[in-house]
Amino acid sequence: MHALALSDRFETLRASQQFAYDRAPAIRTVYALAQMTPQDLQGPDDLARLAVTSKDSLLEKQRLSPPFGGFLAADDASIRRIFVSPGPVYEPQLFDDRTGHGFSHVFQQAGIGPGDRVLNTWSYHLVPAGLLLDEGIAATGATLIPCGPGGVEQQAQLIIELGITCICASTSFFVTLVETLERMGYDLPSQWKVRSAMLGGELGDWMGKRRALEQKYAIRTFSAYATGDFGLIAYEEAGQEGYTVQPDRLVQICDPRTGAPLPLGEPGQIVVTTLDRGWPLVRFGTGDVAQALSHSPDGLVERISLLQGRVGQGVKVREIFIYPRNVEELIIRTPAIERAQVIARKNPHRETATLRAVLTPGSSKEDTQNRLMEVFRQLTRLKLDSIEWSTHEDMPIDAPLLVDRKH
Repeated sequence: MHALALSDRFETLRASQQFAYDRAPAIRTVYALAQMTPQDLQGPDDLARLAVTSKDSLLEKQRLSPPFGGFLAADDASIRRIFVSPGPVYEPQLFDDRTGHGFSHVFQQAGIGPGDRVLNTWSYHLVPAGLLLDEGIAATGATLIPCGPGGVEQQAQLIIELGITCICASTSFFVTLVETLERMGYDLPSQWKVRSAMLGGELGDWMGKRRALEQKYAIRTFSAYATGDFGLIAYEEAGQEGYTVQPDRLVQICDPRTGAPLPLGEPGQIVVTTLDRGWPLVRFGTGDVAQALSHSPDGLVERISLLQGRVGQGVKVREIFIYPRNVEELIIRTPAIERAQVIARKNPHRETATLRAVLTPGSSKEDTQNRLMEVFRQLTRLKLDSIEWSTHEDMPIDAPLLVDRKH
């Protein structure tokens, strides 16, 4: 933790939430439902007494009390921009934000600074991504080229002619850019100056794809976990698994149904509280699912895993949620299978999890079965009840990864 000493975080939280409590009616309602005030926030257990506010709930409140649903604790004159995310959800950015909702931390951590030229291909239209990244890059002293998406050939030419050293893009758009440069006759990496790329996450073997891009194009890739509501929530650190939580975000991994914090290693919803006074979201459910990898001394989450899916995609078996990402990861870690699907069932005595899998030609069923049992337990903490072998015909490539037949 860097920006704020851990021992000070709950003191800062009490002050920022009291400021909001005195000015934002929706914040007062959150505390009233828990029969609390901000001064009761002494530690993570107290924070967990507050109800989780979902994005759907925020959207509903904004419709009833436009435009910000009673959560804004700043004067209208303090609003620098209003972003519009799908929903639509309105998200204010205040004039006192000089880091792009914390994104400067990501680029500083990645070594971006004066002398770098950064191509930003994220959208500048309505949604916050392009402008927040823009401000985070500018705060490091780097030179910025604000492109947004589209115009692939022009952007590819800019990479060469302007001597771009860092590219911000979705993984798929980055691949499109490098393939366009190669079609234009450039020999990469010898004919460009790109040293790093900030890439957006994808499903499937995203980390494997990143490693392949790094090796082929002699670059380093980095990423972050962020939402429109908060900006930066967590970022990658070299040599560390998953994402390290930004110290101005108080994160808990919670049961999607009850909102109760979960133990290390158990997947649940990412619930975030900000120390920001003006847009003071408290116990806000992002809808994203991850695991807590470590806790800070103050009892909050210090590092989270890569995202495993969205709330509502999970299927609960014997009190443990399984997510599509778990099945994807199982396939990635087990080269002896080509496809897989988990089916949850309920018999009179217990809930069961059955894995259906298509074996890679030449692989041993017995050896593979033992491997699947072990890896699935590592990924979910749940023991498979059985494994059924299938064929390509019985399991098409677009078959769902997870099927709930408990009802």
